[in-house]
Amino acid sequence: MARKIILDCDPGHDDAVALILAVGNPEIDLLGVTTVGGNQTLEKVTRNALAVLQVAGHPEVPVYAGCGQPLVREGVFAAHVHGESGLDGVDLPNVTAEPAAGHAVDFIIDTVMSSEPGTVTLVPIGPLTNIALAVRKEPRIVERVREVVLMGGGYKTGNCTAVAEFNVHTDPEAAHIVFNEDWPVTMVGLDLTHQALATPEIEAELRELDSATGRFLLGLFGFFRRAYKDNQGFDDPPVHDPCAVAYLIDPEVMTTRTVPVDVELSGSLTAGMTVADFREPIPKGCRTKVAVDLDHRRFWDLVLAAVAAVD
Repeated sequence: MARKIILDCDPGHDDAVALILAVGNPEIDLLGVTTVGGNQTLEKVTRNALAVLQVAGHPEVPVYAGCGQPLVREGVFAAHVHGESGLDGVDLPNVTAEPAAGHAVDFIIDTVMSSEPGTVTLVPIGPLTNIALAVRKEPRIVERVREVVLMGGGYKTGNCTAVAEFNVHTDPEAAHIVFNEDWPVTMVGLDLTHQALATPEIEAELRELDSATGRFLLGLFGFFRRAYKDNQGFDDPPVHDPCAVAYLIDPEVMTTRTVPVDVELSGSLTAGMTVADFREPIPKGCRTKVAVDLDHRRFWDLVLAAVAAVD
């Protein structure tokens, strides 16, 4: 059976790829999309989610706007990476759909509580504010969620600071809540996603598809490539967020390690650091995993197949 997921996102160039992968692969049943302020403001990322779903031919997928600010800290947006629209590099369509009525947090709770236990997977690929608030508002979702597979963190590298990744650093208190609840969590962090590079060879394969969605992604990758080169020195941009979706489609696309993970809140230099403890022995009952190695070819084959499928 297809994996039932809620995709919590802040589109964002790589979020757009994750959305296309989710609607374009038959192994995923996308129950809904929830948005959170992160790569850009809540208003912009919500509009972007609707736009990408329209481009991909699935405007019927409901999009619920969520939290525009972190739990405690001031929101910090990533216009330097994603541009003023959050999806610079392409002309976005005139969106015909509207956000669904209701708040993202309530949609998450209602969906999990009304579904069979162990059938809904949460896939947050932005700051974890919505997920943390859902847990605090309705703690019973923890025992009913199948698992949480998130894009965020990193066990030996950061991008927002020397040790903290953007999604976790933006709302570390929310991340602390999510990592410390009693549900399975897989962290698909920078150590893995920095292997998911949109190389010129991958762009050439996208171009060969000669599809509207492929051209849309090429436009996004062109801007993303320049932004990553200017801001972080990458020759080829890493496409972070679809890695979390790919793992649910095909767990063999990456290797993972079961290790304890926690989130640093108080360090003046380390706030938002995801601290993974690789020391042996691993505690019994450890419910957190970190992604380690990516099968680059296998990953991009999934993405390219999804692009072809939506067209």
